[in-house]
Amino acid sequence: MSAPTPTVAAGPVPTGPVPAVVHVLAGDVVGPVRRRVFGAFVEHLGRCVYGGLHDPSHPSADAAGFRQDVADLVRELGVTVVRYPGGNFVSGYRWEDGVGPRELRPRRRDLAWHSTETNEVGTDELAAWARDLGIELMMAVNLGTRGVLEAVELLEYVNGRPGTTWADRRVAATGRDDPHGVRIWCLGNEMDGTWQVGHLSAEAYGTLAARTAAAMRMADPHLELVAVGSSDSGMATFGTWDRTVLEHTYDQVDLLSAHAYYELRDGDLPTFLASALDLSAVVSRLGAIADEVKAARGGTKDILLSVDEWNVWYHDGQLAQEAEAAAADRDGDRGWPVAPPLFEDAYTVADAVVVGDLLMTLLEHADRVAAASLAQLVNAIAPIRTVTGGPAWRQATFHPFALTARHARGQVLRTRTEVAAQETAHGPAPLVHAVSTWDETDRTGVVLLVNRATDRPALVELDLAGLPSRGSVEAVGLWDDDPSATCTVQDPDRVRPRPLAVRDLGAGRVAIDLPPVCWALVQLRP
Repeated sequence: MSAPTPTVAAGPVPTGPVPAVVHVLAGDVVGPVRRRVFGAFVEHLGRCVYGGLHDPSHPSADAAGFRQDVADLVRELGVTVVRYPGGNFVSGYRWEDGVGPRELRPRRRDLAWHSTETNEVGTDELAAWARDLGIELMMAVNLGTRGVLEAVELLEYVNGRPGTTWADRRVAATGRDDPHGVRIWCLGNEMDGTWQVGHLSAEAYGTLAARTAAAMRMADPHLELVAVGSSDSGMATFGTWDRTVLEHTYDQVDLLSAHAYYELRDGDLPTFLASALDLSAVVSRLGAIADEVKAARGGTKDILLSVDEWNVWYHDGQLAQEAEAAAADRDGDRGWPVAPPLFEDAYTVADAVVVGDLLMTLLEHADRVAAASLAQLVNAIAPIRTVTGGPAWRQATFHPFALTARHARGQVLRTRTEVAAQETAHGPAPLVHAVSTWDETDRTGVVLLVNRATDRPALVELDLAGLPSRGSVEAVGLWDDDPSATCTVQDPDRVRPRPLAVRDLGAGRVAIDLPPVCWALVQLRP
């Protein structure tokens, strides 16, 4: 695995504008821009599905009850793959509840989110929704409260050709002979976490995952299977869990999952803006462990990573409140509500800059990260928000994801950045971070930039001399005089991308001024 993009610290942190020089190293390729990196996560959590994606009473709803205004925003976001149905939810989920006639589907308690699951939306509905939008489906199987047989039967239902029991039930339910054709499968979710229904030790999970994977491969040897990696880099078992799991599953799986959430803590904005350093360290550490297991087993294949949950999430306080409410509910008065509003964070400009920086880091590790899912897609810690029965709008975090998904193509190129660094809880953080891509087919490229300085602009000089001949250079950025500004239903465009001036310096160099706490995309066109 390659080293992260090199950055050269240029002396002490400046007191005026931050000078930075970014050299795009043409021909020094990290790896391909993998389209699965622009994935998202749909879980039966809060109002992500019910009241978010699915709202039959909404004026824009289609015949299946899915909001078309939300579907339009999902298209604009550029989502390529959706991970479903969880998440913590999947570890208590009986997939059979969500198929067949809707009027016969049972209502169940969801232990993960203390809610009632109506099962109005299940596998067939979500698969049809994804197919209509041209989105690949990544499915997770329940290895918390279920096991090998249920996973194999779900695989038969989803991908089986007519002529066997579960495949025929799908045909009867959907009226289509064609299988859903799901190629990539997650073998459970966060099984290292004590909060997970059916939590297991690394040994127990590794054994069960290997058995499940082997059985699924008997049905289809060409599946891509994801073993559950660590849920958080701060867990005591981080690394040791992953090694043990891979020692059991290396022969049967293709990818290892990683989850990463970040939040602004104690007003420490510089550390928050440097969150991508932690994500980069997580990817490097897990990649090294995977390579060590490969070497120890005399293997020939590389285990890649699926960062299938990542985002900014203010979950420490929210989860504590949930725990306090559960502990205080001695008489069961809290009930089991249907689709309660949970974790509906209102994202700020600073959050959006971090999200853009995290996505840049996933691209920066294109040689190891094969897939990723922004968690989640609608309402719950999501780039899209809705009012049930009312409007939908883009959060601030929507924009860096959408622009990157639209314009980053071809190959990820290494960059070398000369800039000062500032001390943070994640270590020295370069004040400017840069990632670039180049598409040789249409001879276009992008340079993604972040100014992590909280109170100073950055004067960025881009050295593009090594790239093939090019024409125009244009830039847009996301920033605001108030980094805590958000988009609301009353003011949905409060935070939006704006043009940035580009100055031609000659000899293949251009200059761009980045405001403080800013994410930017520079387009290179023929």
